[in-house]
Amino acid sequence: MAMFEKILIANRGEIALRIQRACRELGIKTVVVHSEADRDAKYVKLADESVCIGPASSSLSYLNVPAIISAAEVTDAQAIHPGYGFLSENADFAERVESSGFVFIGPRAETIRLMGDKVSAKNAMKEAMVPCVPGSEGELPDDPKEIVKIARAVGYPVIIKAAGGGGGRGMRVVHTEAALVNAVGMTRQEAGSFFNNPAVYMEKYLENPRHVEIQVLADEYKNAIYLGERDCSMQRRHQKVIEEAPAPHIPARLIARIGERCAEACRKIGYRGAGTFEFLYENNEFYFIEMNTRVQVEHPVTEMITGVDIVQEQIRVAAGEKLRYKQKDIVFRGHAIECRINAEDPFTFVPCPGKIEFYHPPGGPGIRVDTHIYQGYTVPSHYDSMVAKVIAYGDTRDQAIRRMRIALSEMSIQGIKTNIPLHQELMQDARFVEGGTSIHYLEQKLADKGEVKL
Repeated sequence: MAMFEKILIANRGEIALRIQRACRELGIKTVVVHSEADRDAKYVKLADESVCIGPASSSLSYLNVPAIISAAEVTDAQAIHPGYGFLSENADFAERVESSGFVFIGPRAETIRLMGDKVSAKNAMKEAMVPCVPGSEGELPDDPKEIVKIARAVGYPVIIKAAGGGGGRGMRVVHTEAALVNAVGMTRQEAGSFFNNPAVYMEKYLENPRHVEIQVLADEYKNAIYLGERDCSMQRRHQKVIEEAPAPHIPARLIARIGERCAEACRKIGYRGAGTFEFLYENNEFYFIEMNTRVQVEHPVTEMITGVDIVQEQIRVAAGEKLRYKQKDIVFRGHAIECRINAEDPFTFVPCPGKIEFYHPPGGPGIRVDTHIYQGYTVPSHYDSMVAKVIAYGDTRDQAIRRMRIALSEMSIQGIKTNIPLHQELMQDARFVEGGTSIHYLEQKLADKGEVKL
């Protein structure tokens, strides 16, 4: 199959511009769909064609499947790239794209379904010998006595999770048997209203884990490789704040072992495209939690240490090309750190949309800024608050941290509040500098300072 001539980008913000750049480098024309609120976005102006698909509300625009398909039809696009968020992991959308005669740049619909349901994903991983958190065998039964029996076997504390969950919703930690049955009922209710799927399952609650993920690439010919790991433990309310690659203080042999298992799992399930296996890591053990069947916000840190353009590889694989890399071709060099810059109060985390009166990006050796903003741009109030990603690369982790400190001191966004001061504080934090903090570290730090109510 020949390379695409025209791709429609079904997303917004920095990822829309990131995909557009990958397309331009490959000589592919781009169509950008946008809401009325994003009419003046940089990537809209840079696109070969743009189509307004609805008002500001994402449910009427970026989640409006008929409008996106119509835009692809009228512009004669051949493929649709969903980016991350919105419809990127929606199996019905992937199916609709393919049945309408376009190529979905991502895995097949059935793979998205398999990995989107946490219970079926866990079962698939067990079959592929990927280690999982101890827990219930599939969905919890209705019988309270059986639920109690399962919890006793797993051992307290346990966490109840929605099978169709994500984004930190539909989870409840239970420390005692007395609270168990009620917690299961509440999580079921939450799961039904949030995800239209009341099924829940149980896992052992790990007290102090790190969040470590493995990036994979696979083609439709069962070739699959892993591109190393990322540490995403610095997070608040399950939302990542800082990501880095490689993960500090984890032996390379452990990464190689888990990476190979992830690549083998891709071959087993017939995975196609870029994907990420997310793990909790504690006491030198990895425990699978979920797979993201799309490009990740934090993909640049992996690109920096491997030299692989993940978005271009997604496009090549979707066009029917064989993976251009074998595992032996992947060499990890240096260290990269990414700070997510959000339009929000740096310590209360209240979103702060509005007009950017002045903008000065950082620069210098090893600095990359992925952003769609510019001076005079108005950050809309309708979407996620992330406005930029600053990535610092160095030969060592210490150099990457020093470069990030300089970059953050140079970066100026005026007219709105941003979380740059929080990142500056974290880059000086002794525990972060040492490396290897748990997923609870940032929330605990903020709670200790009394700056935010958790």
